[in-house]
Amino acid sequence: MSTQPKPFDSTRQAALLLLPTVVVLVAFLYYPGLETFRLSLYKTLFLGQQTTWAGLGNFAELATSTAYRHSFLVTILFAVVVVAGTLAASLAVSYMLFTVDVGSSTYLVAAIWPYALPPAVAAILLNFLLHPNLGIFTHYLEAFTPFTLDWFNDGPQAFAVVAIVAIWKQLGYNIIFLVAALNNVPETLTESAKLDGVGHLRLLSKVYLPLIAPTMVFLVVMNTIYSFFSTFPLVDLMTSGGPGDATNFLIFKLYRDAFEFSSLGLASAESVVLFVLVAVLMYVQIRVTEGYAHYGA
Repeated sequence: MSTQPKPFDSTRQAALLLLPTVVVLVAFLYYPGLETFRLSLYKTLFLGQQTTWAGLGNFAELATSTAYRHSFLVTILFAVVVVAGTLAASLAVSYMLFTVDVGSSTYLVAAIWPYALPPAVAAILLNFLLHPNLGIFTHYLEAFTPFTLDWFNDGPQAFAVVAIVAIWKQLGYNIIFLVAALNNVPETLTESAKLDGVGHLRLLSKVYLPLIAPTMVFLVVMNTIYSFFSTFPLVDLMTSGGPGDATNFLIFKLYRDAFEFSSLGLASAESVVLFVLVAVLMYVQIRVTEGYAHYGA
């Protein structure tokens, strides 16, 4: 006679099992976060070895800084372009992968492999392909079109190139989730829509999108985090914030303030502002989109 296992009800054992996670979170998340907030209230020199109490002085300096306001606006614009571009491109590619009948696995692997590249490798690779003087893509672009690519000296072009590279790098992550979500749509809905003569575009917008809305909401949040934080290697290796601060995004600016200009207090204040900005944006995104996303029946 088999016996049912007893439910786990030991608080002490649960605490012991959670202890390693708590230790890691405190050591690498909560303590650095509190230390960053503490440093944001000081003026620092020589990588924090000399500190002077400043209160909200660092935040006031940021509020009155023309360079910081420019970086702030450029970062917001970059995030909008990357999030919207990534979702649109990945949805289109995912839908084509979903509807193809032959070789779908091969196409899927080809679509998601850029995500497997380390960001630094992706930046070096795209920098080589798009180099204004040596790039293969640039050569054929200028040979067959009147367009000239000179993003080393042209700010808008540099912004566009970094945005395109960031979108390309993030496509694979989005495609994995979107293809899985599309595959979970009941086939009966697809068959009924096709029998009614519904075209592919209308089928995607009216049938599939409402059903995969929870996945889309999740990807909006993840892409927002990516655009603000994970694009640092692309900027660092491709443009170094230039030309003319056209790609001097907040994450790169605070890095330079901290490690090039040894102003950890100001950089810490920038980190706090960036954290609050992303948190508010994610909250607004979730609140706005939750009315369109339906979870379960």
